[in-house]
Amino acid sequence: MFDAPGADVLFVLARVLFGGVLAFTGLNHFLNVEEMAGYAEFKGIPAPTASVLLSGLLLVFGGVSIVLGIFPAVGAAGLAIFLAVSAITIHDFWNVDGADAQDEFNSFLKNIYGSGGALLFLVVSSTHWPYALNVGL
Repeated sequence: MFDAPGADVLFVLARVLFGGVLAFTGLNHFLNVEEMAGYAEFKGIPAPTASVLLSGLLLVFGGVSIVLGIFPAVGAAGLAIFLAVSAITIHDFWNVDGADAQDEFNSFLKNIYGSGGALLFLVVSSTHWPYALNVGL
């Protein structure tokens, strides 16, 4: 895929770092359902418990799809959309005051740049990925 020496290994490392962190974040949704559902309810998210479970599933699937190269376009697109939407709906720093505003702003930015990273994986999802299962390309 890449001509530069070591680029294949760096691409694998990027997939593991990006996808692994998001998959871990998704697992956290399942480990802290009540706490996260309470926060989602506070933010006005409909069906907060179901939303937390569904978003956890999406994060785990998307992260694993990037790491292993299994339906990477589906995983990357799902992550890009979810991260952008959750940045706006959950991390609405413009509606918060004080220290909470800074925390929400940081989380908002994290989700936005995560969405950008997912879009990059989406762009390269139709090519052969080194050291990947390459299912669903």
